[in-house]
Amino acid sequence: MNKRRDLLLAITAVAFGLPHGALAASTFPDKPIKLIVPFPPGGSTDIVARLLAEKMSGILGQQVIVDNRAGAGGTIGIAAVARAEPDGYTIGMATVSTHGANPAVYTKLPYDPVKDFQPITNVMSVPSVFVVSPTLPVKTMQEFIALAKSEPGKLTFASPGNGSLGHVNVEQFMELAGIRLTHVPYKGSGQAVTDALAGTVDAMTDNLPSSLPHIRSGKLRALALLSPRRSPLLPDVPTYRELGFEAMTEGGWFGLVAPAGTPAPVVGKLMVSAHQAMQDPAFKQRMVDISGLPMANTPEQFAQQIREMMDKYARIAKAANIKL
Repeated sequence: MNKRRDLLLAITAVAFGLPHGALAASTFPDKPIKLIVPFPPGGSTDIVARLLAEKMSGILGQQVIVDNRAGAGGTIGIAAVARAEPDGYTIGMATVSTHGANPAVYTKLPYDPVKDFQPITNVMSVPSVFVVSPTLPVKTMQEFIALAKSEPGKLTFASPGNGSLGHVNVEQFMELAGIRLTHVPYKGSGQAVTDALAGTVDAMTDNLPSSLPHIRSGKLRALALLSPRRSPLLPDVPTYRELGFEAMTEGGWFGLVAPAGTPAPVVGKLMVSAHQAMQDPAFKQRMVDISGLPMANTPEQFAQQIREMMDKYARIAKAANIKL
């Protein structure tokens, strides 16, 4: 039926002298849209995606359904987006992991982060936070570094997966601090946080939204923030830059991408609906609650951000000799 509809649209477009993409956009969307989140439920990417999907559903008049496909640091889910039909009905949440860290550390990926995607818009940036289990006898980053140096390789750190932002950032930190920790990869930040709460692992770097409730409850202890400045939600937690790690200043971001070849008018309609969703008072308040910074931009601007992030993490991976 979809092929028949597309054929009719194409014939009508030719008859009226209209580009096929423009005519398709005039009827888009006429069915639900799938939003693939390449990480499990409960993590920061999932939190942002579900709120965005809810607001976009009301704007577009069709349900935007979140589909969590976790594994391999986001690789499995984002590859599914790349392979989808380029009609706007399957989109995905791109992150610093899928479009920055993964291309830098994996020798082979099932997707090309540039050629296989059409950026739609960035949505939000968030600080990342280095947390430890309260069972560790440390209260500051200086104490943590001293403990790690006294027992090289004994302390463990969790990450959402090999090559993820949480993995690469800790590798960079270890190099700069002159310490060695043992990496324990998971299939997403939700599972990693669960084991950090249980004390099964000693530390992890996580996006602030998913760790913040546990920091506030005292179940996790925050030692450093990966952000250009301190968060008003954690005013007593220093940034890495304040601690002397000048190279560590930027956390994560989340943005919408579509498969390459998605018609420009459809991409434009998705971009506009996302921007409208981000202006919703409830969405804006939720961003404040999790220390998020809205980053609405154009497909061209988002594409440039992706290229810059890929270059940055390529330099980090080379300096830390990370290859997976």
